[in-house]
Amino acid sequence: MKTLQIKTAQNVNINFALANVGQRLLAFGIDNLIKFAYLYFVIHLLNFKLIDTNLEGDPWTLRALDVLLFLPITFYSLYSELLMDGQTVGKKLLKIKVINIDGFKPATTDFIMRWFLRIVDFNLFMLIFVYVASMGLNNEYEWLIIIFFFGKSVGFLLILFTKNQQRFGDIIANTVVIYTKDDVQFTETILEEISNKYVPTYANVIKLSDNDARIIKETFKMAAKHQDVETLVKLRAKIIEVTGIQSKEKSDTKFIDTVLKDYNFYTQNM
Repeated sequence: MKTLQIKTAQNVNINFALANVGQRLLAFGIDNLIKFAYLYFVIHLLNFKLIDTNLEGDPWTLRALDVLLFLPITFYSLYSELLMDGQTVGKKLLKIKVINIDGFKPATTDFIMRWFLRIVDFNLFMLIFVYVASMGLNNEYEWLIIIFFFGKSVGFLLILFTKNQQRFGDIIANTVVIYTKDDVQFTETILEEISNKYVPTYANVIKLSDNDARIIKETFKMAAKHQDVETLVKLRAKIIEVTGIQSKEKSDTKFIDTVLKDYNFYTQNM
């Protein structure tokens, strides 16, 4: 699985696992099933035929009803990602989410941009449908079918072949889609389990802020999980640089774990 490495303001590298095209395709499929279920419910269970009969001879009202009917589908991805912190129902089930390429939550304008550019990623055929249909070519329907599938595949082809697995909307909005199942950034806090008899080792950890401790813990757990020795060495060096601690442990893992426990001890007992 591809990863995206982000350097924080404290010069600590954090790795995010990028969602692959299979995960995004499955999430896309789930979201479309929800849209189709909505259409089925509205058309069949609310019986729009009765409404149409009562409104015969009033085409503007009928068109207005059509627009209202499709509004929840049209804006589904946009309002879902805005309200669910970068996720739709499909993304949530697949444990993937949209973030800014710098590791932050995207701005509202970023979500709007990536939603609007779905017309390029998944509906490109609509931009040239009228043109092809008006050309009077032989085998017109075959051409339109080809255009349909090509238009629907643009986004997925970009996800496959771009460095950070971004569709066009992601590239312009400066966003990526990450896999969060094992990503401690979204599930962990700075709290550590320490006993009442715990004896701290490094008093200088009080020079760290809560945000420093959070970043240290996130990076430490990710690096330890992937046996990223280089990141552990850099993280240890950065902690020593910021706090002035004289390390008593030879192991990077033991040292960082002790720093986190000490920080929790002092902040909980101050």
